[in-house]
Amino acid sequence: MGQIALEGMEFFAFHGFYDEEQRIGNKYGIDLIINTDLRRAAESDNLDETVNYEALYALVLEEMKIPARLLEHLGHRIIDKVYVQFPFVSSVKVNVYKFNPPLGGICKWAKVSLEEAR
Repeated sequence: MGQIALEGMEFFAFHGFYDEEQRIGNKYGIDLIINTDLRRAAESDNLDETVNYEALYALVLEEMKIPARLLEHLGHRIIDKVYVQFPFVSSVKVNVYKFNPPLGGICKWAKVSLEEAR
């Protein structure tokens, strides 16, 4: 087993429970951690034997373009898409951050973490 991670991805997107959040947008962060068997890729040095992290980034970028009310929903969609594109993956964890959430005070980010194993 091995792990592939894309950490600290940042996007400007239009998610949020409140209509105003979906109109004005905000900065969001994503960490994506994939657990899968990396032995064949390690032995072969062949990109086709592993999870291409460029494809992972593109997958997250596409999901970030689709507004969601809840960070939980966004994270769940990302996990589902990873399993569709890479069915051999054994588990996926995603952290979704909303920078400066509208709480009426100082808060660097709100964060939701979801993890699913097969």
